[in-house]
Amino acid sequence: MNRPANPEEPLRPRPPSPLSEVRDERFERYGVRLLLKRDDLVHPELPGNKWRKLAPNLRAALAGGFPGVVTFGGAYSNHLRATAAAGRLLGMESVGIVRGDELAGRPLNDSLARCAADGMRLHFVTRSEYRRKAEPEVLARLLAQAGAASSYVVPEGGSNALALQGCAELGRELRGACDVVAVACGTGGTLAGLAAGLALGQRALGVPVLAGGFLEAEIRSLQQAAFGGPAGEWSLAEGFHHGGYARVPALLDAFAADFEERHGFPVERIYVAKLLWALAALAESGAFPAGTTLTAVITGRP
Repeated sequence: MNRPANPEEPLRPRPPSPLSEVRDERFERYGVRLLLKRDDLVHPELPGNKWRKLAPNLRAALAGGFPGVVTFGGAYSNHLRATAAAGRLLGMESVGIVRGDELAGRPLNDSLARCAADGMRLHFVTRSEYRRKAEPEVLARLLAQAGAASSYVVPEGGSNALALQGCAELGRELRGACDVVAVACGTGGTLAGLAAGLALGQRALGVPVLAGGFLEAEIRSLQQAAFGGPAGEWSLAEGFHHGGYARVPALLDAFAADFEERHGFPVERIYVAKLLWALAALAESGAFPAGTTLTAVITGRP
């Protein structure tokens, strides 16, 4: 397969993503108007923030003549899945460095099986090594062990300075449409770029899906690298991770199923369900003044 110069040609994304209002009494009773930014519809295999973060990096990889891309993630990483799909569609080799050497030799879960089916070569590493992957010596060793020393490196979650430029376009699509734009956060890159793209007077709100409280410093660092300093107004709503990444307790699952039934679209559980739960809880607590127009960015799907 001849590789294109621009990933948009074979991937054929469909921005801007649709924006529509949903009627939900859990918001209306507090005078809050709820919009859904259906970024899950931008691309069938690279939905939402995955496309927006990967596209600039894929352009750089293609322009640089790299033989493939290598990236990082856990056993249920949507980012790994999207990168594997992009590699298949673009005719590029893809390598995934996966957290947890205990997974090696075991049957692959559905997420990793999809990566493998798309041609991604999976390399499992210890959790202690994975935590140190930002250290240059450790990174070089991991890349060499994975056979990806000459590949283009995309960071975990796809979040880097290039990715923020792609996510800023999401903010520009929402200028003038609402007061607050909310998005679920894993590595913080989508929020960091989104905030930069919004108009003066709009605010971005991030809902972390991981425990730890580390995102604020990471977002500031990402904005410094991408924009030279702080960009846009943003804040984090902590405490809605429901026990940590990939934890979906029964109450959250029931909430997501109810939202699906009310509004007729599938709710992804790890990110989107936690976002919508948080927004309903924040509306009930009075966090949004009456008259607020609130947009929830739907970044992925099951």
